[in-house]
Amino acid sequence: MVEVSLPVKWLLRVLAIGYVFFLVAWPVSTIIREAFADGAGTLGDVLSDPQVQRALALTVQIALQAVAINLVFGVAISILLVRYEFPGKRVLSALIDLPMSVSPVVVGLSLLLVYNGRDGWFGTFLEEWGLKIIFSGPGMIMATCFVALPLVIREVVPVLQEIGDEQEQAATSLGASWRQTFWRITLPSIKWAVVYGVVLSLARSLGEFGAVKIVSGNVLNQTQTATLLVEEKYQSFEQSSAYTVSFVLAFVSVLCIVVVSILRPKEKH
Repeated sequence: MVEVSLPVKWLLRVLAIGYVFFLVAWPVSTIIREAFADGAGTLGDVLSDPQVQRALALTVQIALQAVAINLVFGVAISILLVRYEFPGKRVLSALIDLPMSVSPVVVGLSLLLVYNGRDGWFGTFLEEWGLKIIFSGPGMIMATCFVALPLVIREVVPVLQEIGDEQEQAATSLGASWRQTFWRITLPSIKWAVVYGVVLSLARSLGEFGAVKIVSGNVLNQTQTATLLVEEKYQSFEQSSAYTVSFVLAFVSVLCIVVVSILRPKEKH
């Protein structure tokens, strides 16, 4: 470890704290201040609006379904990447990081081009079978799944690599099935990585805007999520409602992360 002088340590601390303050803390605190500018009663008034209630309910519904899907596939893909060797493994690993490097708007547009009922590649075929993807719930769930997919995998993969597979091989050699090995050996070893990945995925899903805006159509009381409602309220000069809904979304996301961070066991050195 490189030794640095005390003034340099304090300078680095000030720079780090200042960076986080001006980039995160100050803007978020401004949202909180504006949300309660007219008193705490504003929160209740805004949340009693049927339009806000429907937007928040839809947001939670979409986020929970996306998180559930990402949980199943995220754990499965993590085990596949760590425990098995197969052609195209590096390509799959690179594709998993694609949502982190591609704009959500591009994701939404891609889904629109593939699944749009009028001129999409599969849209007409699916609608003939009664499946409408774009401008409905399935398209919104797909978009949300895409942008949040890496969060579960990138939490679970390092833990799987760290714990190794010795216990799993021992269980298998003693006659345990793959189900027994997974539920009794693998899952308990990665449970906190899974939980933290799910929480991060939930927070990301609740705040998704770009991809969902394109595939949802932003139809009032039907496909309008909370983030789309914030945009509409702000552009309609209803800043109080926009700030309040933004505060609710941010509060739920931060609360989930804080609770998991408190409950998560500290690592032993």
